[in-house]
Amino acid sequence: MRQKWFRCLLAWAMFSVPAYAQLPPDVEALLRASNMPDSALGLAVMRVADGKLVWSRQLDQPMQPASTMKVLTAIVGLERLGPAYRSRAELTTGATVVDGVLRGDITLRGLGNTDITWEDFQRMLLTLRQKGVREIEGDLRVDRNFFKPSRLDVGVPPFDESPEFRYNVIPDALLINMNLAQFDIASSNDGFQVRLTPALLGVNVISNMTLIERGCDKWEDGWKIPTTVYADSGEVRVYLEGAFPKNCAITTNLNVVDRAEYTARLFRQLWRELGGTFKGSVRELVAGDAVAPSGSLEAPRVLAEHRARPLAEVTRNINKVSDNTITRMIFLTLGTGANRADDAGAKIVESAGTNAGESNGASTVARAEREIRAWLKQNAIDDAGLVLDNGSGLSRSERISPRQLAGVLQAGYRSKWAPEFLSSLPIVAVDGSMRNRLKDSPAAETARIKTGGLRNVVSVAGYVTDAVGEPHVVVGIINDERAGRAGGRAILDALLDAVARDGAKMALR
Repeated sequence: MRQKWFRCLLAWAMFSVPAYAQLPPDVEALLRASNMPDSALGLAVMRVADGKLVWSRQLDQPMQPASTMKVLTAIVGLERLGPAYRSRAELTTGATVVDGVLRGDITLRGLGNTDITWEDFQRMLLTLRQKGVREIEGDLRVDRNFFKPSRLDVGVPPFDESPEFRYNVIPDALLINMNLAQFDIASSNDGFQVRLTPALLGVNVISNMTLIERGCDKWEDGWKIPTTVYADSGEVRVYLEGAFPKNCAITTNLNVVDRAEYTARLFRQLWRELGGTFKGSVRELVAGDAVAPSGSLEAPRVLAEHRARPLAEVTRNINKVSDNTITRMIFLTLGTGANRADDAGAKIVESAGTNAGESNGASTVARAEREIRAWLKQNAIDDAGLVLDNGSGLSRSERISPRQLAGVLQAGYRSKWAPEFLSSLPIVAVDGSMRNRLKDSPAAETARIKTGGLRNVVSVAGYVTDAVGEPHVVVGIINDERAGRAGGRAILDALLDAVARDGAKMALR
């Protein structure tokens, strides 16, 4: 009778314990105080050594991860492309050069270059001049077809109300300077000065902004999306709108000129400054255009090129800097058939041709998704419920479960490229998005954590070492409209702190 009573009491206790009981006490208290529902939080904390769970919550619930999705793109990129992979852009021609005149077309081709600045493009053109080319008689052909479609930005609604800012730039295979122009804006009590860098031939900036009394640190509060007008005369006018503080000087980088116009006008400006003459037009190639341009008497040869940094370095931009555009470019590159050969070299060029990514008629995005799902399968990670959009987490549709993301981190820790992968993650209380968090926690200077945040999401994913030196994978995701303002970040910080203090003692038995 006594044993029966004990078994009943135990069963009652098991089924009456709230979901919060699976959480560290501080996390439980903060979650209760937030008034967010139980379903808002998903987490997975497991020991790296054996995969044993320490804490878990909604393990298999697909959730919106925000930028923690980047860890998946980063590790698959390293394993499929290799840490030495370098994307590039190149100037090629099959035409001859006679007395300084290139008697035919020249092609500017992008191979998913993640790093090409306007200064890099200027150096490419300078190389052309140093090789004796003074005049280009044909056209400049701009080839973005390494990705299919070549312009993913066309017809796509903006992610949010700030499409002009850096984090919202949609990539293509030739994205010079990330299609950004630097605006140096300085105001006095009664006027403005605006300088555009780089200069773009025929692009003029006009300020319609109103001067107001406000601190310079609040300059964005009165900012409105600039208006860009493509005039019949060929001039491009960029109108700055909204309100701006008096006696204020700021620098901001904006994506406000269509990339075809940006590339064409930048080329004309730089080539002119270098003393070159150009008589042709600038043409954007579309899928199906002839590989060999007019005037070609021989196989295309590379006249100048720019190579990006090795992927091991670029991966730091993915995770420490949380660069959406670069992440999306690596995601797309996974769908091109690119491999480790020659830093984006012969095998890629031969298999890709002008219209890389068109194998089997699939888009580059679709092929990238297949590549990532294949990697998950190879690492025994179930992809059920996973939704991939662009690989960066800057998406309303992407979903991944805590168990899946924890599996990705486990695989990353075992990878032969683990040193490169782990070094790309922000160090708690030191750098990246974690530089000002948990400074008084034992996680400080030891834990490596990728963060994520959208209007309705806060998240963390990475590695925390506990008090006895046992490394743990930690994933925490909060999905709720109040996630940001109801203390979601504090909840996840408490989780990281709890693992650092007590992870070894709390392993579920």
